[in-house]
Amino acid sequence: MKKILLTLAARTFVLAAFLIILPAPVSQASPASPLERTPESAVTPSEKSRHAGFMRQIKSGNGDFDFVLIGDSITDFWQRSAPAPAGNDSYSRFAPWKPLDLGVSGETTDEVLWRLLNGELDGIHPKVVMIMIGTNNLGIYPSEKPEWVAAGIKKIIETVRAKQPQAKILLLAIFPRGATSTDVIRQRVDEVNKLLPVLADDKNVFFMDIGPKFLDPQGNLPRENMPDLLHPNADGYRIWIEAVRPKLEELMGSPLAPAASTAPLPAPVPSSSPSPKTLSK
Repeated sequence: MKKILLTLAARTFVLAAFLIILPAPVSQASPASPLERTPESAVTPSEKSRHAGFMRQIKSGNGDFDFVLIGDSITDFWQRSAPAPAGNDSYSRFAPWKPLDLGVSGETTDEVLWRLLNGELDGIHPKVVMIMIGTNNLGIYPSEKPEWVAAGIKKIIETVRAKQPQAKILLLAIFPRGATSTDVIRQRVDEVNKLLPVLADDKNVFFMDIGPKFLDPQGNLPRENMPDLLHPNADGYRIWIEAVRPKLEELMGSPLAPAASTAPLPAPVPSSSPSPKTLSK
């Protein structure tokens, strides 16, 4: 009996020692959660997608790009015929400036930063860089604060300035999204945009808010220009290019190619459609 008791005591000791060295379970509220953000998230470079393809494009073009576009799917879709919507008829007007579109669908400020810090601004010498980024920070991450997004945009500008000091930067306010001005994400976008003008010095960095160009007089976002209330269609891209054309031509020192059609741009019309479920790009 004494031997049995000693054996049980030994086994109990070993089990207790084993439990002591087991790692503690990870809390579901851990900051490692994919949707949990901190003030550092928007400014910490993180890898996501398509970097190798851009590097091949830069190499095959011998770095000969005078105009660079940086952004997410709103920028990405401008040059592409798929996925729809696309604005190829207006994007082709950039041809005299040898454009390089570095927009990637779904990206946030931190993912753009990773790409810029890992070669996509190396070996090129653009005259102008146009930036429009940040809506995915808000649409994907409910915990993201406007000041974090603005800090990410500021970091992108600083990165472009450091790597391309000769380039002028045209920073655009984040485009409106959602059907009406009461849309929650629209309101958060507005909060970010209020923080952006101070990032411009009107010497090397210039700021424009062309968002009102997409809205009707009541402040609604018509589906005629943004069918999903987030991404421009061909008409929306034509509104975009005409809104920035004077400033870009001034900074580039040369004109865009003429428009393929002289038909007037569609006027925004009232939209009674309700805001759909939040979309991300």
